[in-house]
Amino acid sequence: MHPLREAIHVKGSPEFTRAELVGILSFRLRLMSASEAKRAITEWIESGLLAEDDSGRVIVVEEALEAEEGREDVFEEMLRYVVSSLGWEREEVLEAVEDLAVRYGDINRKLALYLLGVEKGLNMERFRDKLEL
Repeated sequence: MHPLREAIHVKGSPEFTRAELVGILSFRLRLMSASEAKRAITEWIESGLLAEDDSGRVIVVEEALEAEEGREDVFEEMLRYVVSSLGWEREEVLEAVEDLAVRYGDINRKLALYLLGVEKGLNMERFRDKLEL
């Protein structure tokens, strides 16, 4: 699921202030660090996923988000690979990712999932270049 979609689920609205969206992405969902969230918001505005109004609020452009979600998400691809390789349930892997993120401090879920795969002896090399660190 795209980080903006998750943020909409948390807030219940597609309208955010920049600070609010950074807080949801980095602290509430732990998907990325605050600086990564700020960069992502700028990139999403430039790519058309977010529109900024005159008051500084950012609004998710639903059509663009749906098109983006149609593309393969690295996290979901890694998650499917780890689930199938380990024979675990999806929820078990997500719990292990959260535990790993807590254990290593404030790291995003993509990196935690990558580290989980490496820790369990899986060949995660094909995902290394896809991670945006």
